[in-house]
Amino acid sequence: MLFLLTTLKGFSQDKNFYIFICFGQSNMEGNARIEAQDTSGIDARFRVLQAVDCSDKGRIKDQWYTAVPPLARCRTGLTPADYFGRTLAASLPKKIKIGIINVSVAGARIEVFEKDQYQTYLSNAPEWMKNIANEYGGNPYGRLVELARLAQKAGVIKGMLLHQGESNPNDTLWTQKVKGIYDNLVKDLNLKPKKVPLLAGELVNADQQGACANMNKIIATLPDKLPNSYIISSAGCPSSRDHLHFTAEGYRIIGTRYGEKMLALLGYKPANQLKNQ
Repeated sequence: MLFLLTTLKGFSQDKNFYIFICFGQSNMEGNARIEAQDTSGIDARFRVLQAVDCSDKGRIKDQWYTAVPPLARCRTGLTPADYFGRTLAASLPKKIKIGIINVSVAGARIEVFEKDQYQTYLSNAPEWMKNIANEYGGNPYGRLVELARLAQKAGVIKGMLLHQGESNPNDTLWTQKVKGIYDNLVKDLNLKPKKVPLLAGELVNADQQGACANMNKIIATLPDKLPNSYIISSAGCPSSRDHLHFTAEGYRIIGTRYGEKMLALLGYKPANQLKNQ
């Protein structure tokens, strides 16, 4: 019993290390080319737990690194998580560190993260998608949990970020599926739902001729199904030519919005607001 109590006490090593779970498809994975401004000036307090081995970048999976993009797999692009973390690092007290976990699968339906559906879904998926999933051991949800448990040894999970929906157009069960994944994560990671909000980003907006903009109407209803969830607007976020993905500037804007919402939920104001007061 004494050993168990000691283990539980040591489970979260640093309460000032805030961990955020990121998952979704290509927009959370990061599609836009990383530019010079995205790799400079990154606060060392902003960290990423490497999900896959990237020998060309000198990164080993399951290790923490300063969050220089890419933050998903080795050749992915800019993601909302980049400027989410930068926004938090600029605005939170210096004693607080920020950690990102990102497991995302380009082109995949939300079912790829369902514990009881992912195998069936991937069995019928194209080879390129299976190859992405295989980088996560063939089980993206399982890898997400594995990384999160490892992260819990270093810090405290404070929230989740989701960007997904392009592959589930007009799916009225999407909110139910997302809630199921959230509930499983909460259970498997022994989290308290009221303390772990989920932020879900809109797809490329209608004001950018978003190819899947109609899905935003369904995404907007997620808080009805999952009370501790919040929708991040994509209005005005520039789109790439395919009208499915954001440009680098679009990722910076929506990523900052994710960060500003999380700051509000944590009880802080963005640094730019503080400067203007």
